[in-house]
Amino acid sequence: MPDDASINVFYDAVCPGCRKDRRRFERWAGHRAQGIKWCDVSEHQQLLRQKGVAPEAALRSLHIEKADGRMIEGIDAYRLLMARIPVLLPVAWIIGLPGIKSGLRWYYDCWVKQRLKREGRWSE
Repeated sequence: MPDDASINVFYDAVCPGCRKDRRRFERWAGHRAQGIKWCDVSEHQQLLRQKGVAPEAALRSLHIEKADGRMIEGIDAYRLLMARIPVLLPVAWIIGLPGIKSGLRWYYDCWVKQRLKREGRWSE
C-alpha cells in the first residue's frame, strides 16, 4: 500500500481542523511528506473541474490526485496518506475493511455536512 510517488492533496484550507490535520500529517510523515503538494480546493476549482470533480464535492471530501492522474477520494484518500506513515499502516488497512469503511464514510459525511452548515458553506 505505501506509495512514494508524488501526489496532489486537495483539502479545505479554510477549515481550521483540516489545516491542523495537514500539519499533524506533515509532522508524523517527516521526510515521507516530500512529494506531496497540498492544494486548497478554493484556489484550484478550475483544475478540479478539469479532473471531473465539482467544487462542492471537493469541499465535502478529501481528494488526492496520484502521479498517474487518477483521483482518489474519501476514506481511500485518507488511507493513501496513512500509508506514508509506517505506524499508521495497520490503521489504514483496518479502515479499508468493508463494514468499517462504510461506517466511517457515513460518519465523515455527517461531520463535514455539519461543519459546512455551521460555516454557512453548505449548498444542496
